[in-house]
Amino acid sequence: MAGVLDGIRVLEFSQIVAAPVAGVNLSDFGADVIKVEPPGGEQTRNTGAVIPKESKGFQALNRGKRSLVVDLRDPRGHEVIQRLVRQTDVVLINYRFGVAERMGIDYETLRAIRPNLIYWQNTGFGEQGPEAYRAGSDVVAQAYSGLMVNDSKMDDTGAPDLIAIPIADIASGFAAAMGVGMALYHREKTGEGQYLSTSLLRTSLFLQAGLVMREPVTDAVLRDQLLIEIDEAMANGASYADMLAIRKRRAGLRVAFRLYYGGYRAKDGAVVLGALTKANRDKMRVVLGFTDENSDEPGYDAMDPANQTLAHEWKDRFRARFMERSVEEWVRDFDAAGVPVSPVRNPEVLSEDPQVIADGMMWDIEHSITGPQRVVGPAVNMSATPTRVQRAAPALGEHSAEVLTEGGFTPAEIAALCEAGVLVLQ
Repeated sequence: MAGVLDGIRVLEFSQIVAAPVAGVNLSDFGADVIKVEPPGGEQTRNTGAVIPKESKGFQALNRGKRSLVVDLRDPRGHEVIQRLVRQTDVVLINYRFGVAERMGIDYETLRAIRPNLIYWQNTGFGEQGPEAYRAGSDVVAQAYSGLMVNDSKMDDTGAPDLIAIPIADIASGFAAAMGVGMALYHREKTGEGQYLSTSLLRTSLFLQAGLVMREPVTDAVLRDQLLIEIDEAMANGASYADMLAIRKRRAGLRVAFRLYYGGYRAKDGAVVLGALTKANRDKMRVVLGFTDENSDEPGYDAMDPANQTLAHEWKDRFRARFMERSVEEWVRDFDAAGVPVSPVRNPEVLSEDPQVIADGMMWDIEHSITGPQRVVGPAVNMSATPTRVQRAAPALGEHSAEVLTEGGFTPAEIAALCEAGVLVLQ
């Protein structure tokens, strides 16, 4: 059975993460995604690569696509793209804001060729306002949006440290795939194409919407007092670590909740609890033997300083209790009680995990250069129009001749473009 986007052609002008994530998701839904690369290839091909131009990071986010190498600095390269756009449904781009116009692949230029084109662009800070033309990247978005502070990570010198995965990039890519699907649905009903945009900043705000939003009653009690204390401390020379300590101290309302929603060291590793309901927490109390902890009782006031002190005492008791037993023992007993729990694991072992394999989360494929691979499969399963991994990530220029032939270019035209250095074949 074909994927729901079978017959949809996508041109992806991309680098790093956001647009590649959008493209790999559209490919999993059945689209023909053609990754347009410069003659040297996308730079992440060599980031951490053991085999030149074939890094695992690149391969993971570009599986399912075809590679077309075109020099867009040459006018003949522009002509190649303009001919292909006539047969293209979707364009994805995440170059720095303004670069698309300079390269002649902006929305207005391309929709003049294909009026019902769907065009998505991701930027760092958005497309309006004083920061629009600033360069952006995931770590910059983490800092600007507050995600980095919210995560409270520091390196060994006390400097801010990044969230390990490019979370704003990844979320923007998923949002783009969703938006493209909605735009294709709209085009099916009306015949109209449209322009879509996301930004790392916009996505970062969405990821922490409850902290960013304003609500006068709660803000007066919590937000405003926090900011006053932070501003006063920083004005008096407080460090970044001091600022994080203020945030942590004022997060006392969450201490009792985090008794059952967070991590603990055990004798031989670490375990995480994930209770979100009183029913689950009650079962955990029984397993732990702490039935005197009363944070779920009616009338419990998390803002009472006495209760906050007590919550910290409970936390210390929990820490000591978890150190009495192994991870396996804790997971066994919490599982038997039917409550959310997990050992803390390394991601490198998950490709062989029995649950991951049993649910079809990994796919075995063959790469044209590096050979057999086991890759993470589609994020969504569909029964009538199944998602699938179409192919391994392409080698640089692997499909250049194939794509241009499908686009109506003759062998002589392709040969001339190659000789001129405008087109690169594998």
